[in-house]
This record gives sequence, structure tokens and C-alpha cells, in this order.
Amino acid sequence: MNILTNHRYLSSLCYKSISHVQRYFSNVSRLKVLFFGTDNFSLPSLRIIHKNVIDNGRVQSLEVVTSFKAAKNPVKQYSQANAIPVYDWNSFKESPITSFDLGVVVSFGNLIPGAIIRSFDRGMLNVHASLLPKLRGAAPIVHAIANGDKQTGISIMRIKPKYFDVGDILLQSVVNIPRDILMPQLHDQLAQIGASCLITCIEDIERYYHNLIRQDDSQATYAPKIDHKFAEISWNDTDAVGVYNLYRSLYGFRPLSTSFEGELVKIFEMSFNHSQKRTVHLGEHRPGYIEYSKRLKTLLVRCNDGCALEILKLSIGGKKVLTGMDFHNGFLSKVEQSKRYFM
Repeated sequence: MNILTNHRYLSSLCYKSISHVQRYFSNVSRLKVLFFGTDNFSLPSLRIIHKNVIDNGRVQSLEVVTSFKAAKNPVKQYSQANAIPVYDWNSFKESPITSFDLGVVVSFGNLIPGAIIRSFDRGMLNVHASLLPKLRGAAPIVHAIANGDKQTGISIMRIKPKYFDVGDILLQSVVNIPRDILMPQLHDQLAQIGASCLITCIEDIERYYHNLIRQDDSQATYAPKIDHKFAEISWNDTDAVGVYNLYRSLYGFRPLSTSFEGELVKIFEMSFNHSQKRTVHLGEHRPGYIEYSKRLKTLLVRCNDGCALEILKLSIGGKKVLTGMDFHNGFLSKVEQSKRYFM
């Protein structure tokens, strides 16, 4: 529902019963909230809603739905530690509990059936880690960094049945992406901002519902789930900044991958000097060429723009993690110069 049609909608409510209007738009009613989440991105939102209950805020009661598959599910652990009723999604979706006013979904990873969405008088809110409609999908933080975006943000959205990330927007907050930030740092920052935006919307949900903004589908971009191919480095097609951004986007989640002499190489730590000039003419060495720096004690790998990345920690053939010096002594130095390439 957009702003222009909202007044027409409110007028139609006048023909309904007073109790119906009060149920949707009472400024004094407290809310029974059912929270859906699974991971560390969910946790700050769960905590802030729980605090709102304790502080006698807008939320009257809180219960949780999560997946019991993961042994270290932080949402389940927090709920049990704080005596919050918690349900397993696999059991809940078969016979849902419907005595709640508002649903909240934060990094849940499952499509909520329409019947459950419609069971909440106040609908369902979702905390999404992008400025929708940009980067709809499961991995917006990873894709934002990998794309080299300068900004991302948080969107609080009202969920629509059948589709992910297409609902009307209640509130957005812009967040800058520093050029060297790693994915876990941005993840944690967005999780905290998302929690703050969420409770702001819950506390004054009527006003935000009155001013919903419809997403422009023509401006949508997508952030699908990450598979192993996403981490593969294409030295011929990617400049140094692009490889470095890919590394930052997957840091702590999945190492970058390449190969050396037919063996799988995983890169766990790298750095990039943004101020460096072109270090070599591509006519001398192809992208992927590896050179060992005795001064830095690291590997320097040429990219397709002639700039070099420093490789600090890596493994080969599924064995232990090596330093650049270890890799040079054990592998690189034993190969003739014309074959010193990551492929």
C-alpha cells in the first residue's frame, strides 16, 4: 500500500466496527509478538524485543520459532536461557499457534506460509540487510561487499505471502561500507542497526503502517545464496580490487579458492595496498602470476589490471594453513618460473 492510496484505505475502515479499527490502530494496545529467527544476525533483534517486554514497552509478550537442527542455534539458546517459549519450525508449521498480534522475521531462511502471515492482525515485519529493492535475497551483505558498493543499509518491511523481500517498506537506514571492512564487521553493525530500527517501528507501528512505501520492482537487484563457485577466483577476468572485495565479502565464512599445479588452493588471508601503482606490465606475466617478496615475506599475485595482492595465509591440497614464506619454500621455489601461476 503506497502513501497515495493510504487515505482511501483509512476511509474504508470507518465502515467497519469500532472494535475492528481499535484492533488495528489502537495507540495504547500492547502487542503479543511471535519472533522467527535462526542465527547471530537475528539475535540483537530478539534481545531488543525481549528488553521491551521487560521494560513494559509496546510488546506485551514474546515467543519464538526457530530451527532445532543446528546444535548451537543462538536464538534457541537465548530463548531457553531467558525462559522465552520457543518452538521448532518443523513442528510449528504443521500446526501453528495463531494467538499473536504481530510476527517478526529476522534472518529466518524459510518462506512463511500465507496462512501464518494472515493470522497476525498486525501482519509480519522483516528486518532485511539492504536498501530494498536493492539486493533482495539470502545474502545481501556478502553481495554488497563483493560488488564494491559504497553503501548498504537496513530495511524494515511488511511481509507479503509467497515471495521473499517484496513487501512495503516501513523504515530504512543507510550504512556506509568502508573499503577495508570485512563481512563479519559489517554483519554485526547491520544486525545492531536492524534491531534498533525494528523496535522503533514496533513502538509506533500505526504511524509507520500509515506511511508505507511500495518497492519499485524495476529497480530490484538480487543477492542469491552463496555456493562454492562464488569463492572461485578468476584471475584473468578480475582486477585486484575485485578479488580483494570478494575476499572481504566471504571472510570468516568461506576461503577464496584457486589452484596451483593442479592442486586446490584455499586463501584465508590477503591484503591490498590501495595506493599502489601498476606493478608489472601484463605483457611480462599473465594474471595469476605468483612472486615471493623476501622483504615482505608474503606472496604477491598479479591481477588483470597489473596490480598485486598480498597473500598471507593459504593451504594447498586440503592440508594445513601455510604462511606465504611456507608456501614459497615448500612449493613455489620448486617450480620453474614459467609455471608459477594460480589458475
